[in-house]
Amino acid sequence: MERRANDLFPGFEDRRVETADADLAVLSAGSGPAVLLLHGYPQTRSAWHRIAPVLAASHTVVVPDMPGYGDSRMRADVQDPGSKRCMAKNLHQMMLSLGHERFAVVGHDRGGRVAYRMAFDHPQSVTALVSVTVVPTPNMWEGASKAFGMGAWHWFMMAQPAPLPETLMAADPRLLIDLTLGKMTTDLTLLDPLALEDYRLAFGRPDVRHAMCEDYRAAATIDDTDDRADRAAGRTIKVPVLLLWELGRLYGGGREPMDIWADWADTVEGKGIGGGHLLAETAPEDVLEALVPFLGKIADVG
Repeated sequence: MERRANDLFPGFEDRRVETADADLAVLSAGSGPAVLLLHGYPQTRSAWHRIAPVLAASHTVVVPDMPGYGDSRMRADVQDPGSKRCMAKNLHQMMLSLGHERFAVVGHDRGGRVAYRMAFDHPQSVTALVSVTVVPTPNMWEGASKAFGMGAWHWFMMAQPAPLPETLMAADPRLLIDLTLGKMTTDLTLLDPLALEDYRLAFGRPDVRHAMCEDYRAAATIDDTDDRADRAAGRTIKVPVLLLWELGRLYGGGREPMDIWADWADTVEGKGIGGGHLLAETAPEDVLEALVPFLGKIADVG
């Protein structure tokens, strides 16, 4: 069934791309340097509807549902399907199959974790990284506190072994996603009704909720291991990084986000933006004000 939320992306082509481990639903439009936009929990590609059409005026914009989210599916026999390394590998394959050997990647929330893993694992392809409201996973665990646990309880609940979180989430998916998005925005009416309905429909599917749990299980296990291995080996992200964070928020045990990222990347710039967690939807003008010049600089260098 055609997704009504696609009306939020006028002129974008809707297609499916097969990779080694996944069948991905992806929108694309525009011309020029390629940009990959990756959304977070508990959303779909609709999260970028206030950003992607603007970028398409100067870039080739690719907007998939993250593997396991929305209408994108991982194969049932894939080991560690929620790992950011696995997701990054398949999204990298997707970009190559679409003809994009070099591209910038912009990731929000869970998509931000896939984005920086892609920068580590596929440096030959990633020209720049934009991280929206994300610092690396080890810093999140190392800075975990009572306040973090009370505010981000889903990091712990959804990481529990199956079928516990899936069973709890099935009790009232609509209540859970509305509470989650309401907390992220402070006001659900800030979200476009078509986007909100797209999130609700996807979250209503047991297979999507299971994939989300696999995502958080990986964060507590293999993702943390992979990131710590890079840090221990002294590996850093070599491409330019733009960091956009929630204005006034500290991360990873009370540290400034720019200070945290300085440990992980060689070149970092950024700014805090007011508007809560879902900045691409609640503060799109501010996001674009930082994003467009940054991508323009990368294109000029390339």
